[in-house]
Amino acid sequence: MSAPVPPLRVASAVPVSTLPRGADLAYEPKFDGHRMVVFVREEGVLLQARSGRNVTAAFPDLAGAARRLPAGTVLDGEVVVWRGGRTDFAAVQRRAAATASRAPALARALPASYAAFDLLAEGGEDLRPLAYRERRARLEALVGPLGPPLQPVPMTRDAQEALTWFGTLHSIGVEGLVIKRVDQAYRGGGRAWRKLRHTTAGDAAVTGYTGPAARPSALVLTLPDDDTPVVSAPLPPALRAQAGRVLAGRTRAGEGTATAVGLGEVAYRPVAAGTTAEVERGTTRHPVVTVLRLRLPEELEP
Repeated sequence: MSAPVPPLRVASAVPVSTLPRGADLAYEPKFDGHRMVVFVREEGVLLQARSGRNVTAAFPDLAGAARRLPAGTVLDGEVVVWRGGRTDFAAVQRRAAATASRAPALARALPASYAAFDLLAEGGEDLRPLAYRERRARLEALVGPLGPPLQPVPMTRDAQEALTWFGTLHSIGVEGLVIKRVDQAYRGGGRAWRKLRHTTAGDAAVTGYTGPAARPSALVLTLPDDDTPVVSAPLPPALRAQAGRVLAGRTRAGEGTATAVGLGEVAYRPVAAGTTAEVERGTTRHPVVTVLRLRLPEELEP
């Protein structure tokens, strides 16, 4: 297997309703952030979103920090922004959507932090075929000494400690746990891991809408850990009216396309970053995202 190169298909997880237990399992907290792969090359650093999009220009602070790593390093992890003692998904989405000209100012106002949970290459050597326990040990040895804003995500082999994390860390933006077999290779594009969430409800960034501006018929959303926009289920009348008020004056020029269940790609009107919605994700084969309520935009400008 050749060394990982961008765009890289990342590994993902299957939702579970109870905590798996076993001597062959490892547990990591799942932060409410933005998936990112870090490539450190002789010619410079490249940061890739889950979708494959190059987001290097949007995160100059993380690109600069990654230059401390040796060439030939590839990391998989989660980028978050801490505000008020907890992770803020709207803020990290604002960072991810920043233009090259706006990114330095946003980096100063909303500094990013990167929680690395896998080491896919070191010194140009492809580590994906190795067992998780071996990749984890090498990740800790390589990234552990660096300190913020790059650090390994916490990990435990103790199921009881993992349950303590699950019960106590939700208040700071930890949405659940990711469970991995310690003898397992890294399977890009596969769903070999398991994920235990507190609930199917969570926050999503509002990136656009379909239908009329005064009464949008659906919202276009970016979910945590995935920067591919999706269209929500149709909004009920009360939410349509509220969405029209909240998004008034926030429409941006141009048009985008997003994935809608049963419809494929549909056109939408993009909006300025900063608005979030509480959503519930269905668990069917083709999950529907339902908007439960809108959160008022926060002023994130520096």
